[in-house]
Amino acid sequence: MFFTYLRRELRRRRKAALVVASGLALGIALVIVVTSVSSGMGRAQDQVLQSLYGLGTDMTVTKAAEPTATTSERPRFRFDAQDGDSDAEQSSDRVMVQGLQTLPAATVTEVGRQSGVSDAVGGLSLQVIKVDGQFTRGQFQQGEGGQQGGRGGNGQPQGEVQGGGANFDVDSYSVFGTDVTEPALGPLTSSEITSGRTFRTTEANAEVAVVDSAYAKEKKLKAGSTVTVKSVKYSVIGIATADSGESAADVYLPLTQAQTLSGSQDKVTTIYVRATDSQKIDDVKSAIQKNVSGTTVTTSADLADTVSGSLSTASSLATSVGTWLSVAVLVAAFLVAGLLTSSAVSRRVREFGTLKALGWKSGRVTRQVVGEAVVNGLLGGALGIALGLAGAYAVTVVSPTLQAETGGTGGGQGGPGGGGFGGPGRQAAARTLDVALTAPVGVTTVALAVGLAVAGGLIAGAFGGWRASRLRPADALRRVE
Repeated sequence: MFFTYLRRELRRRRKAALVVASGLALGIALVIVVTSVSSGMGRAQDQVLQSLYGLGTDMTVTKAAEPTATTSERPRFRFDAQDGDSDAEQSSDRVMVQGLQTLPAATVTEVGRQSGVSDAVGGLSLQVIKVDGQFTRGQFQQGEGGQQGGRGGNGQPQGEVQGGGANFDVDSYSVFGTDVTEPALGPLTSSEITSGRTFRTTEANAEVAVVDSAYAKEKKLKAGSTVTVKSVKYSVIGIATADSGESAADVYLPLTQAQTLSGSQDKVTTIYVRATDSQKIDDVKSAIQKNVSGTTVTTSADLADTVSGSLSTASSLATSVGTWLSVAVLVAAFLVAGLLTSSAVSRRVREFGTLKALGWKSGRVTRQVVGEAVVNGLLGGALGIALGLAGAYAVTVVSPTLQAETGGTGGGQGGPGGGGFGGPGRQAAARTLDVALTAPVGVTTVALAVGLAVAGGLIAGAFGGWRASRLRPADALRRVE
């Protein structure tokens, strides 16, 4: 009887049911779109952060460089005099620690022993300045007087030196020494090997290198080529392409080799840390700061605060304005649905009064009204889910490009520009990354939509049920003409 009456009443009042369902559908669709866009913002931010610190890294431990250290260690180049061969090509490399003060390699073990730390790996960030070129000796030309008239009063030949000079090219690139025994942690994990192979765990002190694809293209390098640093020839075993288009370094070397090149034996600039529980990262950070003195700990949350640009602006809008707009629309939709249901009950006074006169209890009438409202809510939920999925799909298809600006810390606090999470080779300037926005819809979002639909129906039913429970058979008789 309940379902028969329910079906008949919904069919008879299709327009009113559609109005109520449409209002709920609008609110639910907006919630789905805002939630999915916010999820897409989160993914975009994760992509940016991953490009800075590498996959699997929860935090980094660094030590800020002292102000005097960076100013006193200026690049100096020494060229040998070549008697009788002045046109010989000269070459000199200057390998310097990049941006941060070094830490003893033993600090990696100390950090790894802290509570909540799953793994810790050290890395060394370097900057190489390479000068190549040659001096050309000038030719002395005597004056017009020749052998007799070309001497001055002091007996010295008269004339001038013509030609000669110096022609040198300066190349600056970043090098990162990575612990090849721990390939799953560190900045190289944010790149994909697109040619050749990556390091083997047995190549801890091998003269091999992995080169970033952009740098390889610029220098016309490929797997099998060689890269020379301070007269050491490194065989290029692989080409790495950064996931976000911006690499952590130009050249990756085994950590031991990088330490030898820079004269930083048993030293590291950055310690990459993975926590045992991602929910306890703050606790791990506090433990490291307390027990490992003189270090700066940077988490992904800290780094996220440095991300600016349109990505940050859009994320703020989605989480603040979008959320409150969704709440406002939902509240309005629930109120409208409740008022429309209550109004519909008022127009059915004769019907409900007659049913009560025939023996229907108030509870049965209330259940009937609530049942109709819940069905309207489910119908609105179905429409809202369809509209929300369409809106999220449209955002994903269009994929608007957002910009994320990172860095600009100058290397002082282990931020993205100083070798903390992204530091290798990226000290000086902020970085701008282009990220395509998507709007993924998860099962949780759909479940939330269904819950809102049921809640909307129950709220509307509560309005109508309360109104119906107050009706008396006498009210129906007064409406009889």
